[in-house]
Amino acid sequence: MAKIPASLLSVPTLLLHVLAIPVFYLGFILLYRSQWMVRFMQADNEMLVFNSLMVMCIMIGVLCASRIPMTACRKHLRLTWWQYTLWSLAEVVVFSAFAALYMALIYGNIGYFPALGNCLRLSFSILPYPYLIIAMLMALLRPDELQAAEEDLVRFADITGRLKLVIAHDVILYIEAQENYVSIHYLEGESPKEYSLRQSMRGIEELMERHGIVRCQRSYYVNPSHVKVLRRDKEGIIQAELDIANAKSVPVSPKYYEQLSRML
Repeated sequence: MAKIPASLLSVPTLLLHVLAIPVFYLGFILLYRSQWMVRFMQADNEMLVFNSLMVMCIMIGVLCASRIPMTACRKHLRLTWWQYTLWSLAEVVVFSAFAALYMALIYGNIGYFPALGNCLRLSFSILPYPYLIIAMLMALLRPDELQAAEEDLVRFADITGRLKLVIAHDVILYIEAQENYVSIHYLEGESPKEYSLRQSMRGIEELMERHGIVRCQRSYYVNPSHVKVLRRDKEGIIQAELDIANAKSVPVSPKYYEQLSRML
C-alpha cells in the first residue's frame, strides 16, 4: 500500500487542518442552513451561530489533540493511505461524540445517543470535503518522491568532496564500515538497497549526528527510527533488530547501548 506524502504530516498542513476544516464546517452550516440542522440545534439565528461556534471550538480541540502528536512524530510515522483514512475517520467520530455531549448537556430534552446520531450525520455530510481537498492538494503539489524538506536530505560525499548520494534521512537503515569504504544501507520504496562510498566513519560523523543517525558500535551507525528492539544473542552480544523483514541485525556495543535505548 502506498505511503502518504510526508507533506500531510508537516507543520503547515497541521495548521491547515486545525484552522481550515473547522472554518469550512462553520461556514457550511451558517450558509446552507438546512431545516434539519436548525431543528437539531433548536436555535434561532443567534443561537445557531453560538452553537455552531461552540461546536467549531470542540473540533479545533479534537484536531489539535490528534494532529499535534501526529506531526511531532512525523519522522517515525510511515502511514499508508488506509491508515491515514482510518485516523481521519476516528477524528470525525471523536469530534461527533464530544459535539453530541455538548448538545445533550445544553438541551436537556435531547438524549445523548439521538444527538450522537445527528452529529455523525452532520459531520459525515460536511467533513469529507475539506479532508479530501487538503489530501489532494498535498499529493499534487508535493509528490511523495520530491517532498522531503531540504534539511531532511542527507548528502554523502566521498573523501575528495564529490557528492555521490542524496537520500532522505528516514530511509537510512544503518551504515557499516568496510576497510576504506562505508556501506550505506537504505530503503528505496520498500526494497533495501546498499551503496558503497569511499569515505571513513569519522568523515561522516558530523553528518550523521546532524541527521540523528547514531553510532552504535565502532564500525556501525544505525537509524533509531528503524530499530524495532534491542536484544542479546546467545553469545551475550547486544543486537539491534530492524523493522525491515529479513534485514541484518546491527551489533551494539555496551558503550552506546544506553544512549540508543533512550532514543527508542
